[in-house]
Amino acid sequence: MKQARLPAALLLLAFLAGCGDRDEQEVRQWMKEVDATTRVAVKPLAEPKTFMPFAYASAGSPDPFDPNKLLTDRAAARPGTGVAPDTSRRKEPLEGFPLDTMRMVGMMKKGRSVLALLQIDRTVYQVQAGQRLGQNYGIVTSVSESAVNVKETVQDASGEWVERIATLELQESKEISP
Repeated sequence: MKQARLPAALLLLAFLAGCGDRDEQEVRQWMKEVDATTRVAVKPLAEPKTFMPFAYASAGSPDPFDPNKLLTDRAAARPGTGVAPDTSRRKEPLEGFPLDTMRMVGMMKKGRSVLALLQIDRTVYQVQAGQRLGQNYGIVTSVSESAVNVKETVQDASGEWVERIATLELQESKEISP
């Protein structure tokens, strides 16, 4: 037991010897010298810009946050002008993928038809005009050497069905990634 206490006591004394202020005086002297020789150069702050208030004349303007505004806009719209998608038809396999996951990686001709090569994950699909793809009721309108044009049918903020055009452009690449 005494043998175990002796090395522990020696180790404790060694740690305490390292706590002396012998080097501390040197550090304090160095800090005083640096503090005395260092000059702080702070640029003065620029004057703040004067605020010119803007008078918003809202008299006679409709309230943009009125929830009834959407209802009146919807009632004013002519019924039946929207292009609703055919939800009763059977979906094609490429309609399960969003357009932003598809990459056009090539184009080929098969007889008179022009086919685009679309890569989704690690699989390449052949697509031609008239085929459906994307999750927004998209239909391929045209295929060229550099792009595939898709017409999608989506709902706008008022709930009406509208058509929008999307384009999948050819991705320049040396090879198709596996």
